[in-house]
Amino acid sequence: MPAAAFARGQELRIAQAIPMQCVTGEYSYDPIFPDADPDVRLVPDMTTLRRSPWASAPRYLAVHDCVELNGELCAFAPRSVLKTVLAGYAALGLSPVVAPEIEFYLTEACTDPTQALRPPRGRAGQVEVGQSAFSMNQLNALAPFWDDFQAALDTLGIAADTWIHEVGCSQYEINLLHGDALQVADQAFLFKYAAKEIALRHGMNAVFMAKPIAGEAGSSMHLHQSVVDAQGRNIFSDEAGQATPAFAHYIGGLQAYLPDLVLLFAPFVNSYRRYVSGSQAPINLQWGEDNRTAGLRVPLSAPAARRVENRLAGADANPYLAIAASLAAGLAGLRTQCSPTEPLVGDGYQQAHELPQTFMAAHQRLAGSRHAQELLGPDFIRAYLAVKQLEHDHFQAEITAWERRYLVGQA
Repeated sequence: MPAAAFARGQELRIAQAIPMQCVTGEYSYDPIFPDADPDVRLVPDMTTLRRSPWASAPRYLAVHDCVELNGELCAFAPRSVLKTVLAGYAALGLSPVVAPEIEFYLTEACTDPTQALRPPRGRAGQVEVGQSAFSMNQLNALAPFWDDFQAALDTLGIAADTWIHEVGCSQYEINLLHGDALQVADQAFLFKYAAKEIALRHGMNAVFMAKPIAGEAGSSMHLHQSVVDAQGRNIFSDEAGQATPAFAHYIGGLQAYLPDLVLLFAPFVNSYRRYVSGSQAPINLQWGEDNRTAGLRVPLSAPAARRVENRLAGADANPYLAIAASLAAGLAGLRTQCSPTEPLVGDGYQQAHELPQTFMAAHQRLAGSRHAQELLGPDFIRAYLAVKQLEHDHFQAEITAWERRYLVGQA
């Protein structure tokens, strides 16, 4: 929209179905989307207005809410889902605090999707060969990208914390500072957007697939979360600095309700390649103190920072939906006073693989869940299932290299 029109408050509309557009560009014909495909309004959140750091000419961007013409939030928009969950906390005088850890790969430009992704060449013209976890040298090898990316994050007001080279070949992790859940979700969305744009400027791809390269580590989006009251006090710690019953109930809620919601943390067929024993990706929702083999980790911290780290989400998850699903499960635990299991001691990979192991298993679990509709809204759940079914059908129509490699020669 021209800047002058935006400044005048000119209304911007799109079709209602667009928030639930498939990753393939297709749309579901589920009746939840009316045949008339009515308009919805886009209402800017002016606190998110920033200059676009990758545009050659001066341009600005703002995150918008998707609002029905009657003034209600569009049930199909991920930001709406999160805002509705947060309203449930506000009704109890509570506010969640969230901090994501986002992993991604930098690769050469992907000009042929039939070929495997390859690491980019660094400043010295060399290609990383792996085994460089936490290496400063490999982090610096792509210094021109990181300089531009840091500047972009500053322009967008994204509060990044630590930057590290992760375990995978040309894989990195950047942690965002903890804060208001909606603001952090906006920042996580813009973070991924900026990474892709700045990488393209440097002839690379920033890849947020959960498992982009065979034999390399998967990419996650761990979510640290706590809850504060109206006075800003962490309800997970009492005055003596000990864990409160609310902390146990919150963890109990995550354990009780997250299994039905896995499809929001692992939204694609590729996502389920990440849940592998021994990989620091979870296979169940055991919880433990400072234990990275558990799906729910409680980091050692001061009482004011007591929190739980949900390690379920992949980097491919929609930040609004992943945060909404996790917070909704925790809120349900607080309301119903769920009891957690005993904390895990030892190796979580020695426990049963309790998470859905395939896309369709997760899809079926979500489709059969009464709790999911109560937590996130029946219209959203129905629409999300319809979209994901269409994406899976599209995938099923593709013949993979594995099938050609091993089945062409079979009698």
